[in-house]
Amino acid sequence: MEQEGTLLMSQKERDRLRILGMAKGCKITLVKAAELLGLSYRHCKRINKRYGEEGDKGLIHRSRGKPSNRQKDPALHKAVIARYEARYKGFGPTLANEKLEKEGYLQDHETLRRWLLKAGLWTKQRKRKAYRSWRERKAHRGEMVQMDGSDHAWFEERGGRAVLMDMVDDATGTTLAQFHQGETTYAAMRTLWEYIERYGIPRALYVDKDAIFVTNREPTIKEELAGERPRTQFGRAVQKLGITIIPANSPQAKGRVERKNGVYQDRLVKELRLEGVNTIEGGNRVLAEGFLDDLNRRFAVEPRSSTDLHRPLPKGLDLRRVFCFEEERVISNDWTVRYQGRVFQIKKGTKVLPPARKKVLVQEWLDESVHLFYREQEVEHQEITEKLTMRRAAVADHLWIPRMTSPQLAASPQ
Repeated sequence: MEQEGTLLMSQKERDRLRILGMAKGCKITLVKAAELLGLSYRHCKRINKRYGEEGDKGLIHRSRGKPSNRQKDPALHKAVIARYEARYKGFGPTLANEKLEKEGYLQDHETLRRWLLKAGLWTKQRKRKAYRSWRERKAHRGEMVQMDGSDHAWFEERGGRAVLMDMVDDATGTTLAQFHQGETTYAAMRTLWEYIERYGIPRALYVDKDAIFVTNREPTIKEELAGERPRTQFGRAVQKLGITIIPANSPQAKGRVERKNGVYQDRLVKELRLEGVNTIEGGNRVLAEGFLDDLNRRFAVEPRSSTDLHRPLPKGLDLRRVFCFEEERVISNDWTVRYQGRVFQIKKGTKVLPPARKKVLVQEWLDESVHLFYREQEVEHQEITEKLTMRRAAVADHLWIPRMTSPQLAASPQ
């Protein structure tokens, strides 16, 4: 129910309020608003006019709170309930409806279910546990690759915990894995980079709904205008490679990679124990120097199709510019760019000198180096610290208050 001063709005109505609010604030045109809302321009114009005249309330559907024009005759409703209580009490809605139809009481079984629930003559039945059937493997190599991180005491009591980032080809079970400090965007990027260099670019990645891979944040204005969905840094990287991210609805859905994690937790832990390895670097050495090859030789299977859907890395594509963290920044009037609390000065003699107040793309590569790009051309720059130091000193001087305020202390010899 609506309370005084409160409007209950559907998701569609909230979307209209937000988009038309942007149009009202002259952030977008009404034509663009119609496109974003999936409406014709004329209909969007009518809604916008009503919004201008009535405010937020003008976006509420006119039939809200009114009886439906398609509702059943109240007399039929009453007669059906009475007949059900007299003859078919305890019958399920579907079976009862079949019997009532034969007597001339025509309505849909779902309508009858709603009526019985409202009258307290039927209760919702407990649903059975979801049935999970075995899913057939994909037919082609590279058609879909599952990816997951396994947090485990890999080095037992000899070392700290680590995460094993594991990738498993769905068609063959071929696996690639790396140790990292945690299940992070960096770890996911680095592992996929290694996979691509060894096998090629897969068509799709099957992952869980971790914030590394998918995001529920609201789209920015730029994303809305471009018709793009919000993406994480990892999602942006794989989009550049044409890889589709498929989020799984449960851990059971990623059965193959989860079972492979179990194999690692058995065999790899014992192998690391035999080798006396207790560090991430040592663990990655064991994986690269024979363990992965032996595991794939023992457990990988032949796919149903001999066609490999992995795509080769496009010529000239630099994976350092793909697997990175990137953001747009505005150039200050003194040709400096701020990023993550750091200041970068664009060099005067650089081949590419973007105008002040324009945007540059800042990329932080996985080796922690920072690069600036303007219209896809790299801009020469250097990091400066003097500017921040001088500014902090100026602020300190401005706020400094002499501690010797007493006349006696002020008159004391220096």
